[in-house]
Amino acid sequence: MMQALIFDCDGVLVDTERDGHRVAFNRAFAELGIDCEWSVERYGELLLTAGGKERMVRHFNETGWPAGHPDHDALIASIHKLKTGIFMRLIGEGSLPLRPGIARIVEEAIAEGIVLAVCSTSNEKAVQAVVDGMLGPQRSKKITVFAGDIVAKKKPAPDIYTLAATQLRLAPAQCMVIEDSNNGLRAAKAAGMRCIVTISSYTGEEDFSLADRVVPDLDGGNVDIPACRVVIEGSAAA
Repeated sequence: MMQALIFDCDGVLVDTERDGHRVAFNRAFAELGIDCEWSVERYGELLLTAGGKERMVRHFNETGWPAGHPDHDALIASIHKLKTGIFMRLIGEGSLPLRPGIARIVEEAIAEGIVLAVCSTSNEKAVQAVVDGMLGPQRSKKITVFAGDIVAKKKPAPDIYTLAATQLRLAPAQCMVIEDSNNGLRAAKAAGMRCIVTISSYTGEEDFSLADRVVPDLDGGNVDIPACRVVIEGSAAA
């Protein structure tokens, strides 16, 4: 039987990458006087690297590090801290609505006693802010968040999903993951879980051949708890 429904955050709960994280990074760069602004296209390229800190390191390695900041680790940490605060303010303003079907399927899972979790490579405070602010306190208190640097290896490594399964005492094969990226899909499948992909702004051209299903969003793909059970039971039978 289905034990858990596990979501990625960015691009799955809300379409945060283009209009949330990218905007917050650019505002942080500007506030710190760093001559850097990520275009929609450039940020799409950087998304192939999981984790905001890692994306900055990649970008500066490729384009040159800002002058006057010899301690690169400290620079990355300071930008990321400022960016996280800006991002959470954007969430608090309600600028980023939930993607279609998220509130509905969360309510279905709660009604049926299914474990709910979010597994993300993004900053834990930012992810918690999305869960609290966009889903509301009654739903968020039933959702366990695993995020940020809680594991050494980020997606596509399976570590964060394996950690969730261990801590929540779940059988991976009885977990359904909702992802939007190839990195996330590979992480979920490597952890032994089933995975439905909801395509987001930046992920339409990625390889989703490993997915159990690929849909535009949960409503558009008619994804509900019974549909998730069919996928899990079908995989078990196979």
